[in-house]
Amino acid sequence: MELKGLTIGILKEIMENENRVAGIPDTVKKMVDNGAKVLVESGAGLGSFYTDADYKNAGAEIINDPERIYNSADAILKVKEPLMNEAKNKHEVDMMKSNQVLISFLHPSNPINHDMVKKLAQKGVIGFSLDCIPRISRAQSMDALTSMSTVAGYKAIISAACRLPKFIPMITTAVGMFRPAIVFVVGTGVAGLQSLATAKRLGAEIYAADVRPDAVEQSKSLGAKIIDTGVPPEIAIGEGGYAMHLPDEWIHKERQSFHEIVKKADIVVLSALVPRKIAPILVDETMVRSMKPGSVIVDIAIDQGGNCELTESGMICVKHNVAIDGTKNIPGSVAVSASSMFAQNVLNFLSLIVKNGKININKSDEIIASALITENGKIVNPDVLEEIASYKEHR
Repeated sequence: MELKGLTIGILKEIMENENRVAGIPDTVKKMVDNGAKVLVESGAGLGSFYTDADYKNAGAEIINDPERIYNSADAILKVKEPLMNEAKNKHEVDMMKSNQVLISFLHPSNPINHDMVKKLAQKGVIGFSLDCIPRISRAQSMDALTSMSTVAGYKAIISAACRLPKFIPMITTAVGMFRPAIVFVVGTGVAGLQSLATAKRLGAEIYAADVRPDAVEQSKSLGAKIIDTGVPPEIAIGEGGYAMHLPDEWIHKERQSFHEIVKKADIVVLSALVPRKIAPILVDETMVRSMKPGSVIVDIAIDQGGNCELTESGMICVKHNVAIDGTKNIPGSVAVSASSMFAQNVLNFLSLIVKNGKININKSDEIIASALITENGKIVNPDVLEEIASYKEHR
């Protein structure tokens, strides 16, 4: 990996409660050793317990003003999508420059982010979204979505347990026995499987649903009871083993299959995602209303719009006596482990798009083509363009 001549900027995240950082001292040292100049915003690593001194020792230059980094860097590394920087009274996109590379989670399919993606294009930023990296073997070391899904699935259950007003395991006491909590996980990819495994460790009775037979088998191996969605595999499985975007009639049937288990569940974890698509609504208001008072929903899919009709993005709310957790940055609460994984994913992706010290956007590479969202003043990802057009049409 030859980075000589490149200036790389690592910003302090400004999203509330976001403690992750896109580069840790170990990955910064590797960048510097390979010839890059690395600018790190002061305090960028504090949420993950890395000090400015740690970054200095790795060879970085510490900059107090984020705008100076945006003005100087060829490539910007961030965890979350660009937001309004209240301290500067400027949106982060407005501090960027034409032909600057941005590597981050842009979550471009989420309607909340459509305007931001359009601004990136208008600004001429070359925007890469790590949540759009394809699930192929060559991309595994760059697959930050999988890394963060591991963290989110684990923490979703821990967060739900903290809110649930009852025991999770079966508890026998002198005054009687308390039955184990029922945990239902929808979507058993990496995040869902981690949720199931964590819930089982805590002693819950676990149920799972997924439209993909392989995911169902993995859920069974963890001891989960399976809720049959009735969706035929031939319309459920897409490229790379991800779930396909289903027609409305099948999403409706899938919802119907969940009614009884949602009514019984103490905790529902929602992690059903389709790459580069708005997340399907699988738990509607009627289903929430049927749940037991004090039950908890954790909507991991919120970055792509959410699987629950009542989830409020970035908020934890109570509706119909059910706590609905729409926290957008669950991995940010496990910052040390999450930052370590994310930073290595980013470094591996950076090494893919840099050749001989220059940014090389090779669109014949499946990984680059899938992750590229904006370039040359345009939104260039066809799936994102389709989602934006579809959202406008149905508003």
